[in-house]
This record gives sequence, C-alpha cells and structure tokens, in this order.
Amino acid sequence: MDYTDILIPIRKVVRSINLDSKKIQKECGLSIPQILALTYLSRSENFQCTQLELRKFLELNSSTVTGIVSRLEKKGFVAKLPAREDKRATQLSLTSNGLATLEKAPPLLQEKLVDKLSKLPSDKLIQIQT
Repeated sequence: MDYTDILIPIRKVVRSINLDSKKIQKECGLSIPQILALTYLSRSENFQCTQLELRKFLELNSSTVTGIVSRLEKKGFVAKLPAREDKRATQLSLTSNGLATLEKAPPLLQEKLVDKLSKLPSDKLIQIQT
C-alpha cells in the first residue's frame, strides 16, 4: 500500500490549520487557544470558570494554560477573582473587553469545518469517521 495517498490529505489539513492560525493571529492578535479559552468562558455560567475546568476543556497541560491565562489577563480580556467558597482559589472571569474582542474574532477553521460536515449525509460521516 502506498501511504502517500493518506499522508498528503493529512498534510493539507495540518497546513490549512497553520495558515488559519497565522491569519487569525494577524487579524485579532489572539492565538487559537486564546480564542478557545475566551469562547469557553463566554459559554460558562456567569462567564466564569476555574483554571482546572479550562485546562480540561482545552486538553492542555497546566503550564500552557497558565501562560494562556496570563496573556489574556495582561490584555484585559480575563480577570482573576477570588472564589466565593474558598478565598485561596481563583475564578477566571471574562471581561467585557474580552467578550467584545471575541465577538470581533473571525470564525475558526474548525467552525467552518463543522458547518460543512453538518451538511454531509450520515453515511459519508461514518465513512470519514472510520
């Protein structure tokens, strides 16, 4: 079997993701993980979550999420607030500036892909999945 027929389409997808990431970074000054973090906060109850919840959603390690949160906090898009039940813990909160920036951000490639996949018949989706 010639694996090139499988690897070339995978390479095209990876390249598209990288190009989209650079385009979005240039347009709005945010990385894809930063946009995903803001999106998660925007959908969370009271626009708040813990760093652990965000880490689980992003499926990234603690130090990477700490860096993402620090950069968002420095830009004024996220604020760290003391947790109500335990003052030693903190809650991440989406600021109005963060929400406004998120609303201006262009759609991510994965959102475009979901839109296109949703238009495919179920037998094609099963074929792609396997």
